[in-house]
Amino acid sequence: MAFLDIQHLEKSFGAMHVVKDFNLGVEKGEFVSFLGPSGCGKTTVLRMVAGFETPTSGAIRIDGQDMTCLPANRRNIGMVFQAYALFPNLTVEENIGFGLKVAGEGKVAIRSRVGEMLELIGLRQLGSRYPFQLSGGQQQRVALARALAPRPQVLLLDEPLSALDAKIRISLREEIRRIQRDLGITTIFVTHDQEEALSMSDRVVVMHQGIADQVATPFEIYNRPTTRFVAQFVGTLNLLEANVVDAAAGKVLLGEVPVSLNRPLPGRTGERISLAARPEIVTLGRSDGDHVVLAGRIADVHFLGSVIRIRVAVEGGHLSLDTFNQPDRPPPSLGTPVEVSVSHRDLLVLAA
Repeated sequence: MAFLDIQHLEKSFGAMHVVKDFNLGVEKGEFVSFLGPSGCGKTTVLRMVAGFETPTSGAIRIDGQDMTCLPANRRNIGMVFQAYALFPNLTVEENIGFGLKVAGEGKVAIRSRVGEMLELIGLRQLGSRYPFQLSGGQQQRVALARALAPRPQVLLLDEPLSALDAKIRISLREEIRRIQRDLGITTIFVTHDQEEALSMSDRVVVMHQGIADQVATPFEIYNRPTTRFVAQFVGTLNLLEANVVDAAAGKVLLGEVPVSLNRPLPGRTGERISLAARPEIVTLGRSDGDHVVLAGRIADVHFLGSVIRIRVAVEGGHLSLDTFNQPDRPPPSLGTPVEVSVSHRDLLVLAA
């Protein structure tokens, strides 16, 4: 059994079915992110694990103990909210030590643990300050230290970085991951930011309409999505509509262009499917090897600094591709006729 074991979890609010048969096992020390659009149920699952919501059905176990019906104050869980939720009338030290004081720890033990936490988050010199005297990033560090001070079994993070600017978000997510690894604490991180989920997690749970659409490593989520929703939601995806000519032989038509995928296809001859490709695997021009080559015209060029994203109109739709910026080689002009190529092995096949 996994350290955090969630079995057949469901939650309804009246007639609204928010979470549907959610199953997940999280190993001790693992960092798992819940990723999905607003309203997909990710925060509701987190609140049920924390004890703030009671499941309609299902079970939640931590280290073999049934937590399903226990109130939040009887679960050894630390939680960091999107809003920092620091006590404005307490100093940094008092905020961090608040949970320990409520638990009845002695003053010496509290002082020692608070010192450890201040060292861990790099705010040793700011313990006597009040929250309003700190930056947003520093306040979130304090909220993290307060959640970790009582030595919880599981740490829950509910979009803790969403209120911060981009540069601070990057540095703080690296800090959170470092602290999590140092402590070896089992962590659930809720976010709608794909980059956060992919860069921080051991595994990612992509949620859609209350269901865990796919649970896998970031590499697998990005490169081998198992559902159409995951493929389209995570990262940028090119979609080309094709008609199946010979399903067994993997032959399709992109508009009037015959393409061989050299592998059997799902569905039957005559059906319509979608071919999907990430921009980074599409090449401008012909490439060596066994590739699908399509003729088209430059429809758009976006200069993104180190990367230039080029959109090409081809049979069956448009293909976006990424190339590195080269100062001595300007990008092609709009309307320029070009060829694009992609390996048939890298094309994902999605049911229409």
